[in-house]
Amino acid sequence: MMSATLRSLGLALATAIALHLGAARAEDAANNVTIDNFTFTPAELKVNVGDTVTFTNHDDIPHTIVSAGKFRSKTLDTDNSFSFTFTAAGDYKYFCSLHPHMTGMIKVE
Repeated sequence: MMSATLRSLGLALATAIALHLGAARAEDAANNVTIDNFTFTPAELKVNVGDTVTFTNHDDIPHTIVSAGKFRSKTLDTDNSFSFTFTAAGDYKYFCSLHPHMTGMIKVE
């Protein structure tokens, strides 16, 4: 039979793991940019060095994500994604090379 102390310790450990996983999922969700109706949302995103941002195209036409000299996605069809890990602080302006009026900014701290 398990003692009350072991049960409490197990419950505390399970709670800590659940909270950590929940925080990690929330952080991952916060580092997403969606493409819809010819718009990047959010238009500006702040992340930390080492974070990965995922761009997902929800439009029914192709788009790209280009930050001159930094990164360039392949052409993304509907529901395709592109991810980039930011390894240096700075401001990363980006745009769609197929629709240059579409612009956004990633601020890496």
